[in-house]
Amino acid sequence: MLEINFHPFKNLESKRLLLRRVIETDVDEIFELRSNPETMKFIPRPLAKTKEDALVHFKTIDENIENNKGINWAITLKGNPKLIGIIGHYRIQPENHRCEIGYMILPQYNGQGIVSEAIKMILEYGFNDLQMHSIEAVIDPENKASERVLQKNGFVKEAHILENELWEGKFWDSVIYSILKRNFNR
Repeated sequence: MLEINFHPFKNLESKRLLLRRVIETDVDEIFELRSNPETMKFIPRPLAKTKEDALVHFKTIDENIENNKGINWAITLKGNPKLIGIIGHYRIQPENHRCEIGYMILPQYNGQGIVSEAIKMILEYGFNDLQMHSIEAVIDPENKASERVLQKNGFVKEAHILENELWEGKFWDSVIYSILKRNFNR
């Protein structure tokens, strides 16, 4: 079984992005992300209604890192510390060398390749630092933008599960995409 340890926290960098630790002063941007119906459209979780809701989300992220249960990064543009999105590894299964990634970005940054660039960095981290064998992403089948970004990054469709999650009186389908370490092109 893998030993998961996020300490010390590792920032990740590409040509234009810096993925850094989410900090409490990011609460306004977290609120902007989590309170936006467009951003949350395909995420069956409650909209943040107050800054306190965003602070609770931050605390969950921070506790998961401290307890080695999951890791999230603030997506930022180099030279600007403002959080424009969040990306990370969730539902880590050390016994199976598998985890799930998730991400969200402010709508004004859609279509610029930022999420794809951030995915490449966290895949490298997941396969090399965490020693994962496979990494999955679970999306709503209507989320065509996320589907395209996953396919662009080498993920393949594993399953389409019908009505497996009940949220606000509606059953949602889930589509699982994954990538194996051997198929990851840096």
